[in-house]
Amino acid sequence: MHISARPRFAGKLKISKITILIALLLLISGCSLIDKKKKVETEKLLTPLATAKTPELIEAVNKLVGVQSIHGLVDIQFEDLSYASSGLAEKYRNVPGSITLQRPGKIYLNIQAPVVASDIVQMTSDGEHFRIAILKGEEKYRKFVKGTNSAVYAKLDMDGTAKPGDKNSEAQAVNALSNLRPQHLTDALLLNPINPESPGTFYVQTEFFESEKDPTRSDSSKRVVRGYYLLEEIVANADKGARLSRRFWFDRVGGIRFARLQSFDENGVLINDVTYGPLAKFGAEGNLMLPAKISLTRPHDQYKVSITYQTPESLTINHEYQPDAFILNNKNNLPEVDLDEKKSVPPKNR
Repeated sequence: MHISARPRFAGKLKISKITILIALLLLISGCSLIDKKKKVETEKLLTPLATAKTPELIEAVNKLVGVQSIHGLVDIQFEDLSYASSGLAEKYRNVPGSITLQRPGKIYLNIQAPVVASDIVQMTSDGEHFRIAILKGEEKYRKFVKGTNSAVYAKLDMDGTAKPGDKNSEAQAVNALSNLRPQHLTDALLLNPINPESPGTFYVQTEFFESEKDPTRSDSSKRVVRGYYLLEEIVANADKGARLSRRFWFDRVGGIRFARLQSFDENGVLINDVTYGPLAKFGAEGNLMLPAKISLTRPHDQYKVSITYQTPESLTINHEYQPDAFILNNKNNLPEVDLDEKKSVPPKNR
């Protein structure tokens, strides 16, 4: 007897149609969900992004190292980072001063009271040794501090009574300024050139993007993404290894601008973190372009200092100063603190 298979086939066809119908309903439902998606605002990438090769980045840095000396008026802001681990920082008001810089590594800096034009602190470095005269504050805070540039010292404890948050405390200000080292400023303000031909040194270029506060909206928490090139200076070691010596940051938005320099010791510890503002015309002739604002952070010394040239066009450029112009004498007969006699930490190249 012959039995037809047609009813079974029809049943399978019916099931397939139901399956397809369910799939279509799910697809339509999914499309409906996609159409009703919520728009989320993301951090905007700043454009246009300029492109450059390693030789162009090296040239952008070396253009800034031709100046041999700078003299003029500055504004100085000091920030004590001693309490950074608890989310606090002591930022002091801008104070005026004058600065004289000369290669290699020489500096004379006067820091003055904001209202009365009298020196608070004077400091010098002749490239090998530094001297600091603390002229204001109670008599117990007034000191004449001297030491060696290449040595590492414990933080000078000028006073143990000041508390974080007391920004008007004279003790806090004196304590902060007493630990500022003039040779740290010369490393930031007088850049050392990049020499790609130096034996045992080579350079690696990479791309990097960083989230930052929107610079056009200072009163807002809105953030943007800025594109950078990083140029890393790698130095070969005697044991066939290598270490990172310096990292140069270049802002790519709208052009190539040298924006930041990080320096590391032989153990890879970050010792200097310097940011550089936009270029301005320096000197009366205006043919020299340099950053008008430089901010130096010393994370392990727990301070940040910002130097802003008041009127870059009025600065004296490339005048040669005699060596004794960078030696500070104890004219006020202050109690002397010789850090080389007190230091408990062995010398180290920092």
